[in-house]
Amino acid sequence: MDKADRTEVVLLSCGSFNPITNMHLRLFELAKDYMDGTGEYRVVKGIISPVGDAYKKKGLIPAHHRVVMAELATKTSGWVEVDTWESLQKEWVETVKVLRHHQEKLEAGSCNQPQNSPVPERPGRKRKWTEQRQNSTQKKPPEPNPKGTPKVKLLCGADLLESFGVPNLWKHEDIAHIVADYGLICVTRAGSDAQKFIYESDMLWRHRGNIHLVTEWISNDISSTKIRRALRRGQSIRYLVPDLVRDYIEKHGLYSAESEDRNLGVTLAPLQRNTAAAVS
Repeated sequence: MDKADRTEVVLLSCGSFNPITNMHLRLFELAKDYMDGTGEYRVVKGIISPVGDAYKKKGLIPAHHRVVMAELATKTSGWVEVDTWESLQKEWVETVKVLRHHQEKLEAGSCNQPQNSPVPERPGRKRKWTEQRQNSTQKKPPEPNPKGTPKVKLLCGADLLESFGVPNLWKHEDIAHIVADYGLICVTRAGSDAQKFIYESDMLWRHRGNIHLVTEWISNDISSTKIRRALRRGQSIRYLVPDLVRDYIEKHGLYSAESEDRNLGVTLAPLQRNTAAAVS
């Protein structure tokens, strides 16, 4: 199939990015290679969408730091960018709504507008962190698609796919909406059995044609959890995160035993919301 006839895809990765690591960036490269290699798709853009503070995950540092680190990490990328919309919401936003936001944004033709447009300052909020990113490079907008609007697909690791099985973490209808109407590109880690998980779920099996499993043949087990653990112990994280991210962490003294206790004992936002809905 000629490149001009391929379906254009925008890869969206949602998560804590606490902090962003080299593995997070590798997911985009792996997914792009795979999708472009199918001959049916052409990846035109990647979007990193850090979750907001209202997610209430244990050890989650403030969003403005996580956004700045993600911006620094993607500074040299010509196609992956950071979007702040999700991180600026007062309440936690379901992933399916983030996907919908970006798909509607593309359909409205606003994908070529500069990211992170000014928003009103909230009381008590630190000065907009966009001011801290004065040297951030502007990413090249996707080229026009003769077949129509690019399709947003959720980029994730096998751990997110398997989290679909955690009671009350996801709404069943949201999972169905994500896999049926958007699609997943899942990069598998060593030790995970994503195919088995899909086989054992009737709903995922029904939409398996819209779930793309990408195997990472070069083993890479870097995780944000391990990065934070190393930092708490005063160990080096060089070559595990981009140098600019490491410098930022050191400059602001971001991760410590105290920061890891942030949201300790607080119920994760999706569990709280979905459990309450199930009871009512």
